[in-house]
Amino acid sequence: MTPMKKFLLIACLFLHCIVAAAATQQDHATLKETIAAFVQQQTAGLPGKVTFKVDDIDPRIELHACSKVEAFLPPGSQLIGRVSVGVRCLDAKDWSIFVPVQITISRDLLVSARPLALGQILHAEDLARQTTETTQNTGITDERQVIGKVLRYSIGAGYVLRQEMLRKPYSVKQGQVVRLIVVGGGFKLSGSGVALNNAGEGETVQVRTASGHVISGAAGEEGTVQITP
Repeated sequence: MTPMKKFLLIACLFLHCIVAAAATQQDHATLKETIAAFVQQQTAGLPGKVTFKVDDIDPRIELHACSKVEAFLPPGSQLIGRVSVGVRCLDAKDWSIFVPVQITISRDLLVSARPLALGQILHAEDLARQTTETTQNTGITDERQVIGKVLRYSIGAGYVLRQEMLRKPYSVKQGQVVRLIVVGGGFKLSGSGVALNNAGEGETVQVRTASGHVISGAAGEEGTVQITP
């Protein structure tokens, strides 16, 4: 055998070994496609425009080829911001890995149109809209969730409004004499007492009655408190 033929034989054997090894290893591109399809499906219901990027899998990770792979989200995780998405093999070659994914939401959110003060009741003219890219599923898009609410603290112009920044107006104030309404099966009683805390409509308020007892009820309109026996 000539040296050239010997070289060609060794080269063929070497290439055959590479192809054989590749055939027994899982293709990383397929795993990324599986994860991308999973993220796209699971984020379809989120408000706003969702974009995401699946990180490349470390080329040093070698996995046995699998005929059926499945993407999944670890318990307690949410598909928002920086998150690790799992992908696993469902056939006899049981393995699983986690791949980082960056998820961003572009939303048309409500922001403050000008500086707003602590305790200010919000009106339509206090609001503006701003397209914001965020890695958190926060912010408000519906004006009905804001108008008529009260600011818990002062903010500057252009602040994204969030639910924790707002409260309902107080329908019952601490120290106010309130009308107690007790409603039960087939009866309705009324009385009076003094509110021990501030509360918006529907929120819990404690009331001291004329007899000195402290009871809890739901704040209603115009200084009423409903008690459920």
